[in-house]
Amino acid sequence: MEPRATVNNVTELIFTGLFQDPEVQRVCFVFFLCVYLATVLGNGVIVLTFSFSKSLCSPMYFFLSYLSMVEICYSSSVIPKFISDFLAKIKTISMKGCLAQIFFLHFFAVAENLLLVVMAYDRYVAICRPLHYMNIMSRPLCHLLVAGSWLGGFVHSIIQIFITLPLPFCGPNVIDHYFCDLHPLFKLACTDTFVEGVIVLVNSGLISILSLLILVSSYVVILVHLRKHSAEGRRKALSTCASHITVVVLFFVPATFIYMRPDSNFTGDKLVAVFYTVITPMLNPIIYTLRNAEVINAIRKLWCKKGRGVGK
Repeated sequence: MEPRATVNNVTELIFTGLFQDPEVQRVCFVFFLCVYLATVLGNGVIVLTFSFSKSLCSPMYFFLSYLSMVEICYSSSVIPKFISDFLAKIKTISMKGCLAQIFFLHFFAVAENLLLVVMAYDRYVAICRPLHYMNIMSRPLCHLLVAGSWLGGFVHSIIQIFITLPLPFCGPNVIDHYFCDLHPLFKLACTDTFVEGVIVLVNSGLISILSLLILVSSYVVILVHLRKHSAEGRRKALSTCASHITVVVLFFVPATFIYMRPDSNFTGDKLVAVFYTVITPMLNPIIYTLRNAEVINAIRKLWCKKGRGVGK
């Protein structure tokens, strides 16, 4: 292995962005701005509804509220910069800003990953051990599980930053992407990054794979157990699980595609990244509310009450 260069004179990075045509970029600015506003509004409504609604106090809605909060933070780590760059001739970011974006992106992504696992466990207990549900999923345990998901995201991100900080960057400084992530940044390092790539593969990819295996196993057990339920019981349980499974697929399939394969110059990576950084956070509130009459009714009651309060 070649010795590492000691020169580190890159302080600013340039994104190539998603598209180069100015007209296309203006259209994208309007489109992605609307998507981001919808993401913040949709997830924000869920957080506020679950915080103030007395009828939605079960652990499932407690976890869903935190999931929506994570979605807002996760999308905000990428989209505002992404949108503003559509109006910039040269899309730049400082090296410190790049590392900060990597930290928060991976922090919230893994927190969401672990929250989805927690929510699958919650559904397992609710369906397979209904008589003990409230005793097992006590409020202290729920808080502990949420805290654990945040802690897991923090530890994961710290590892990513620690393996990146020692790398020397002496030029070039153009990242072939629209946000900072590890693989595109590693391509700019003035040294071999094979070891760092393997660590990323283990740290990011295996977290996704292990979590996905746990999720699939949980839902297989749930589906087998549902055979003992009545037709109405199966319908309600499957309706709830279908929302969870949809979100799991939307989250894990793109993440696995990006992180569980060797580094490449595949141009489709950018479009896959758009899907999991921009589109998926917007879809989650729609998925969870459209199939849940209880949530829709709670939203209506809460906001009608707020409207009457404003009217007075």
